[in-house]
Amino acid sequence: MLQKAKSRLKNEMQPVWHRHWQGLPMRPHRGQGYVQGMLPRDPLAPHKQRTEENAVMITFYTNRTTLGYIMKAVILAGGFGKRLKPLTDQRPKPMIEVLNVPIIEWQVRWLRKFGIKDCVLCVGYMRGQIFDHIGDGSKFGAKIKYSVEEEPLGTGGALKNAQDLLSDQESFLMLNGDVLTELDPNRLNLAGSHTIALVPLRSPFGVVELDSDSKVLGFVEKPEILDRWINAGVYHFTREVFRYLPENGNIEVTALPALAKEGKLKAVKYQNVFWRSIDSHKDIEEAAKEMQAVRMS
Repeated sequence: MLQKAKSRLKNEMQPVWHRHWQGLPMRPHRGQGYVQGMLPRDPLAPHKQRTEENAVMITFYTNRTTLGYIMKAVILAGGFGKRLKPLTDQRPKPMIEVLNVPIIEWQVRWLRKFGIKDCVLCVGYMRGQIFDHIGDGSKFGAKIKYSVEEEPLGTGGALKNAQDLLSDQESFLMLNGDVLTELDPNRLNLAGSHTIALVPLRSPFGVVELDSDSKVLGFVEKPEILDRWINAGVYHFTREVFRYLPENGNIEVTALPALAKEGKLKAVKYQNVFWRSIDSHKDIEEAAKEMQAVRMS
């Protein structure tokens, strides 16, 4: 029976994870290594009975991805940024600066903050500027590889074009090249195989608050709209997603609807966390103000 329990624990703790039972601390380890955990001498005993006195410690080796931690990310950095002209006449959209730092650098820094150092950048338009600024990623504590699009492939085609660079991963993170955020991407890995991040929809206008007598109580600038959610442009996928991707086309109208139709797509809602998509000149200004407010700079 103990052997069965060991097997069960190994399946549940595939990643490198040091864990104690009830009342004891949990601590994750990134990468491959040894897994250590406590098993009750009676494997059928409820979890609350598992203590150092009535449990045994087992250790085994694993090279599986760490539980709850995404090990590699793909950034779709090949966009033209037509709505950001004339800025994008001389640079690719991911090199647009917010607080004097290019969007792509903010993204690499954000990924490193959450333990993701291996990245694949899907590049196309004016890619030389991204090569020059990011390089191999070592100056940011990251490891960067590049998937080059000789012609625009769309978000789905760009990801499929990078498939060979992701062959060593069971799963990975993908994000659009115009997203600035502080959300925790590892929540997506815990939620399911194919997962999309959602953020609250904001009103494009300021809102006037009134009481029952139409007396003005105050003004709220672009508040979040309750129970309305939008795609945050951050995703977690397994390798299965490549079966749904087009050679040329957008993932939003191909793979995502197909996965949803088959019941394979889940969502994680993020609230009270900084998120911005840079699509206009005004977005740059507003993102800079918000980032200063949350001290990202």
